[in-house]
Amino acid sequence: MTQTTLCFDFGNTRLKCAVFAESTLQQVLVLENDRDATIQELLERFHPTHSILSSVIHHNPNMESMLAEHTAFHKLDHQSRIPVTTPVGKPQDIGADRLALVVAAATLFPGKNNLVVALGTAITYNFVNKYAQFLGGGISPGMELRLKSLHEHTAKLPLVKKDWNFPLVGYDTRTNILSGVILGMAKEIDGMISLYQEKYHNLNVILTGGDTEHFASHLNNPIIPDADLIYKGLYAICEYNVT
Repeated sequence: MTQTTLCFDFGNTRLKCAVFAESTLQQVLVLENDRDATIQELLERFHPTHSILSSVIHHNPNMESMLAEHTAFHKLDHQSRIPVTTPVGKPQDIGADRLALVVAAATLFPGKNNLVVALGTAITYNFVNKYAQFLGGGISPGMELRLKSLHEHTAKLPLVKKDWNFPLVGYDTRTNILSGVILGMAKEIDGMISLYQEKYHNLNVILTGGDTEHFASHLNNPIIPDADLIYKGLYAICEYNVT
């Protein structure tokens, strides 16, 4: 019987579910909601044997019992067994999504210094060294937050939707905002990568998140693009915790 695993990634912006057949990622679904009917439809459609949930929001609590009833289920949190060590201090404050990202990096590139730059509601910089120690990183506002902030904290600037067709020198308010926000983010990311390169040798940089393809073209530093990195990490953690 083929092992089918559902990997749920519930972030601040979107609810997503990746479907794995054995260890191969088959597809990624964006869910409209996490209501009982939605979860039931996934169970009936894919007949999963395993499942894992990474959530940084207040999700439907019923889905955990539904998944546990029909699959070998694991909820990712700071008590999960993972193949990397986490920072001292308050491991319970580490976002589940960040744990999945560093586990993926350490699993795919063992014995390397890995910096995972994740593009989402926030930009997170996640560093796991060659000894599989997740040392932490940094957090800064993502693109949507920057666009909203310009609109909400000024009197006249409009709310601009992201668009990758813009010039360096903006010719109106909209293109000025796009140039400043997107190219500003690209230079920030490049600068952060350079700082890590100065401190850590033989550094892999993995860029992930929904806008990976677009940002990669604006970066000068070499990166490994992998928009699906978090799902690979969730699958690895599921395998590590569910027998």
